[in-house]
Amino acid sequence: MQVKHVLSAAAVAFVCFAAQAQTQAPGLWEHSFSMKSQDGKMEKAMAEMHEQMAAMPREQPKRLEAAMASRGVKMGAGGTSAKVCITKEQAEEPPEARMSQGDCTQTDVQRSGNTMKFKFECARPPSSGEGEMTFVGDKAYSGHTVVTAQVASRPQQMTMDMQGKWLATDCGDVKPRPTPAK
Repeated sequence: MQVKHVLSAAAVAFVCFAAQAQTQAPGLWEHSFSMKSQDGKMEKAMAEMHEQMAAMPREQPKRLEAAMASRGVKMGAGGTSAKVCITKEQAEEPPEARMSQGDCTQTDVQRSGNTMKFKFECARPPSSGEGEMTFVGDKAYSGHTVVTAQVASRPQQMTMDMQGKWLATDCGDVKPRPTPAK
């Protein structure tokens, strides 16, 4: 279903934004988010996916969950979380440079105290949005964003609530994201 692909890409893009939004402590981070669609189709698709996994032979869902967990991703009824390793070099980069990567670019970033407001546009999947994040030092944040994406040639609006927290200096077996070429 196309909705799943758009939502997955939007979530990954946002995790990249959140993971790099402002000064952060280097190390292992956990980013959690939950999404809600305007028309309920995303929630229906997620429920169908969970039903399909429940109907699989016992070992298949375990293998899928293990494969996702090996990449630091965990999906549940309450939302999705991803563990991300931030290197010292990545943590030291200015926020605007870190947020405009890949197929997404920042169109506006405004900061006031520990709050940052931003707008973005992504080429793949075609989407745009705006959000606000509040930081608690360099080891936690919370935020909300609204994303508009094309789903089956129609605009679909989704909201995403997220939190991030620093877990440890050592990333363990979670590998850092590659730093994009400049």
